[in-house]
Amino acid sequence: MSDNQKSMTRRSFLGNSARAATAAGLVAQATIGPASGRVLGANDRIRMGFIGIGNRGSELLGYFMAAPDVEIAALCDVYEPYLWRDRSKVHPGILKEVGNKSPQMGEKFASEPFRHKDFRKILERKDIDAVCIATPDHWHAIQMILACEAGKDVYVEKPLTVAVAEGRRMVEAAKRTNRVVQVGLNRRGSSTYKEAAGLVNSGTIGKVTVARALYTSRMYPNGIGQAKPEDPPPGLDWDMWLGPRAFRPYQRNIAPYKFRWWQDYSSQMANWGVHYLDAIRWLVNERAPVSVTAYGGKYLLTDDRTIPDTLEVTFEFPSGALAVFGVYEAAGGSTLPEGEVELRGAQGNLYIDDRSYHVLPSKPGQFQEGQATIQDQKKTLADRENPTVNMVRNFLDCVKSRQKGWCDIEEGHRSTTFALLANIALATKSRLTWDPDTERITNLPEANRYLDYEYRKPWGQS
Repeated sequence: MSDNQKSMTRRSFLGNSARAATAAGLVAQATIGPASGRVLGANDRIRMGFIGIGNRGSELLGYFMAAPDVEIAALCDVYEPYLWRDRSKVHPGILKEVGNKSPQMGEKFASEPFRHKDFRKILERKDIDAVCIATPDHWHAIQMILACEAGKDVYVEKPLTVAVAEGRRMVEAAKRTNRVVQVGLNRRGSSTYKEAAGLVNSGTIGKVTVARALYTSRMYPNGIGQAKPEDPPPGLDWDMWLGPRAFRPYQRNIAPYKFRWWQDYSSQMANWGVHYLDAIRWLVNERAPVSVTAYGGKYLLTDDRTIPDTLEVTFEFPSGALAVFGVYEAAGGSTLPEGEVELRGAQGNLYIDDRSYHVLPSKPGQFQEGQATIQDQKKTLADRENPTVNMVRNFLDCVKSRQKGWCDIEEGHRSTTFALLANIALATKSRLTWDPDTERITNLPEANRYLDYEYRKPWGQS
């Protein structure tokens, strides 16, 4: 557990999440059907299992441990040093490859949790109420669906899937089994985003016609490096790590952390794009795009990645607006004058991140007379909150209340679809038109083959 996580005491967990819920008016909106498992009261402890406890999974483990009503009942990871929480046993080659992205570990549990490298053994247990899934993206669909069918509520990390059709199957599974599912799109837990969404929807900046966000990380010259196939490190079940994906030899710059630069297992469009595009579609109250265009490629880096080092994507909304997102990993530096997301409206612009927002009036343009009709508004939180902690608290409350969370499975699926469509547009070098009702590409039928993929045996599609 990191120093930052150790400082997250039970008292600060409660204060942080309560402040966000009260100040921002964040409330659950709908009720899930009756739970098929144990009925939990407000004062009951929720027995949690954790599937995937590497970098992000370890962070989430710390946040859940800080909640006073959580008991850590089970742990699962395909890498034994992570499973047994012993950094001294992590292979030196992995530590050299990923550095501080290998978790510190060493947590102290109130009681010894059940541990197993096969997640199905966790789901078999009747003493587990809910699970947290933070495995590589290509595992999310199988694990979440089986968890729901086993009667567990689920907190699943973003991006939801690597294929659009998987996401729809996940939505249907959650509905069919009456499970609470929260997706870890953490801007939904930010009080600044919640307040700004109210400003935008009340018309403060006028009609929004353009929204922008970018992710930059100057990975020149080495990127994720080049590595030769080799035997997996001791304690890593490589076949289980691959799961439904085609077998390939192990490479150190794939697992356990750098899978995010490999298209089969993730992408940076999905890793970062889904965060910002979820925030944009929430702010402007849009469900889905009607068209997607993407340009990019490996323009500079010569590493082993199978995704672009430079990417620019434009989404068109049915209301008449554009969302533009870029991933720049061949160059760095600031991207917006303020914040991480920009909305450009008829009366002014909004700049926002999880600590502050700024509404700036626009000056009149050509042939326009008069002054700006809105006031300059800026708000910065006095104490920085942790939106992920707020999301965790909301999930735990919903497990007890049986209400939908701030980012339920349908919302997570819709936002993940943005990122996956961007990858398809780039792969096909085409402008794609999208039907959000049928979830099909309408102008290039052959592109629909990218919406799903065939699982490697013995894994099947539910």
